[in-house]
Amino acid sequence: AIQRHYNYLPKPALTYLSAKIGVPYSKIYEVATFYSTFSLEPRGRNIISICLGTACHVRGAERIHKRIEETLGISNGQTTEDKRFTLESVRCIGCCSLGPVVKINEDMHARLPTDQVGKVLDQYE
Repeated sequence: AIQRHYNYLPKPALTYLSAKIGVPYSKIYEVATFYSTFSLEPRGRNIISICLGTACHVRGAERIHKRIEETLGISNGQTTEDKRFTLESVRCIGCCSLGPVVKINEDMHARLPTDQVGKVLDQYE
């Protein structure tokens, strides 16, 4: 719920949670850093997950990844200055036959041609 509300896990919220439920902060921090779905840093409103697994890789995912980085001016793991996008690479999204696949929030963009990257990103404010 904290991640959903803030789009990341701010330290004051985790400290409050620790006191509220009586679990040491170190244990909460341990869980927060173990699972990749949690972030301790502010993230963009739109999370871009690009699959770089084998099936997507052989279908050109690396070119799409580079195009996204060039278009947004960020590298993997970074967030745009305006907090509009965060870019994350993943190893498998689970739809290998549709590669290359880019997931933005909950939207899947399959068989995405490199020249369509800008058009897809423009859909997200």
